[in-house]
Amino acid sequence: MSTDTSAEIKIFERRESEARSYCRGFDTVFTSARGSEMTDAKGRSYIDFLAGCSSLNYGHNDPDMKIALIEHLTDDGLAHALDLHTDTKASFLNAFERHILTPRNLDHRVMFTGPTGANAVEAAMKLARKVTGRSNIIAFTNGFHGVTLGALAATGNGYHRGGAGIDLHGVTRMPFDGFFGEGTDTADFLEAMLRDTSSGIDAPAAILLETVQGEGGLNAARPEWVKRVAELAHDHGALLIVDDIQAGCGRTGSFFSFEEMDIVPDIVTMAKSVSGFGLPMALTLVRPQYDVFGPAEHNGTFRGNTHAFVTARVAIEKFWADDTFQESLAEKAMILTTALSELAEMIPGARLKGRGLMQGVDVGSGDLAGRICATAFGKGLVIETSGSDDEVVKVLAPLTTPDEMFRKGLNILLEAARETLTEEPKRIAAE
Repeated sequence: MSTDTSAEIKIFERRESEARSYCRGFDTVFTSARGSEMTDAKGRSYIDFLAGCSSLNYGHNDPDMKIALIEHLTDDGLAHALDLHTDTKASFLNAFERHILTPRNLDHRVMFTGPTGANAVEAAMKLARKVTGRSNIIAFTNGFHGVTLGALAATGNGYHRGGAGIDLHGVTRMPFDGFFGEGTDTADFLEAMLRDTSSGIDAPAAILLETVQGEGGLNAARPEWVKRVAELAHDHGALLIVDDIQAGCGRTGSFFSFEEMDIVPDIVTMAKSVSGFGLPMALTLVRPQYDVFGPAEHNGTFRGNTHAFVTARVAIEKFWADDTFQESLAEKAMILTTALSELAEMIPGARLKGRGLMQGVDVGSGDLAGRICATAFGKGLVIETSGSDDEVVKVLAPLTTPDEMFRKGLNILLEAARETLTEEPKRIAAE
């Protein structure tokens, strides 16, 4: 393969839509990846702390998933099957039931939606409206649920909402946990608004939330807040929808992000790492009494990715058949917390955010966070920002990253932060 990456990048600039995003911050052409490392056309390796925005929780090209997928392909296994019964779907459902749902006492049915997280959210919102006969959905400040029109109505980000081109309806925005700072419990506000018949809020079909807001800046809700919101939903005849698209599949320390919160969501949306291999796949988990869609009432040509069934089954059996993997996540989370605490101490007013292996540091400025990430990329680390103003340096390393490599990547991040902060006075003076 040619190493003239400038020529290759020109084709992207010439022909790819301006909607391209992540590639703008990482000006190279990637050609291969394994585990927690990516390699570009010049042969340079990078430690990956982005992991497909949490779509690669088990790393790139897991060898066991890869072998299973290759065998499926060479045996002429089905590549596409709509929602027909297939052996691969049965194997996935059996593994998901045995190792994920049953041990957690969850009775949910599995709805295979179109392969994006946004489509899983669209299905969840539609289903809640059909079940309740209501139209209003309560969502929260800084929530991110996708950019198709229904999901976008529930998404708080003004930039993305501006791309809709029309007014977005059917959602009432409430303040997320901590939105007003310490000393104010926003669940009290939500309760008051729901209780008062003159508050102006239409009775909700559902309350939709992320327990950790990934794109919204790693805002982590307190378990007691989530439990209270769940109780309010049920008290007022609404369904509770937990969007676990980014926070699920081990990212916060357990398979589901809500496992230690003493709640049972009525609907759970999943995507990103649910396939295990980075293949497109999304699920909407629904309690049986709310599984009321008629045949094909929410459909799509690519509902149920046959290849993803193969790799998802392997991921579940390899990582979730016992507690070994989950226990390792707690140890790795401590390594991350320690390093990010050191980063936060470098910057006045900076603070640690998130939980588990979904943590970052709010450095107070999107410009500063961007420069830290750009400097880190120059040193061989792929890392991105999040938050309403991109002010959070966000670590989403594969959960399988070896400790030595994990520490190496964190050291690169700390070095990049020190270098950026050293240059800050010079930059300000030059302006």
